Amino acid sequence: MGVINTDSTGKQRNQTMRTVAEILRRLSQKQVVDDEVRNMTAMLVYCLREVEAGIDQSATAWEKRDYWVKSEELRQRYMWVGDMADQLRAMIYSEQWTLLPPIMLKLLPRVADIKITKMTRDVTLWDGVYDKLMQEKPAK
Repeated sequence: MGVINTDSTGKQRNQTMRTVAEILRRLSQKQVVDDEVRNMTAMLVYCLREVEAGIDQSATAWEKRDYWVKSEELRQRYMWVGDMADQLRAMIYSEQWTLLPPIMLKLLPRVADIKITKMTRDVTLWDGVYDKLMQEKPAK
């Protein structure tokens, strides 16, 4: 009998996408770009990167079992995450915060199926994440 992994990449992906949904909800209530907005936006970059990494892991696992169609469907469904993470990162690095609302409009349909009746993510989750992301910025 095999070991059942209760913390699968699928479960992690669902939790991460819920974090994305909650951050988008919070961002939509903000009027000005402050430290919290910068931190939440940077957190979106990390969340989307995490989802992208998990997709490849899950798809590879499906391929090993010869579930090629399922693998390809998964890759297709989440094909957008890497590009979206890159767009957000570029926007943050260039300080073009006016691009945030249009990017959020592209992201919202991706999490529309996630029902949020209560915020479950603690705001400390994204504390300092903007500075962390800025440290990755290549020197000119």
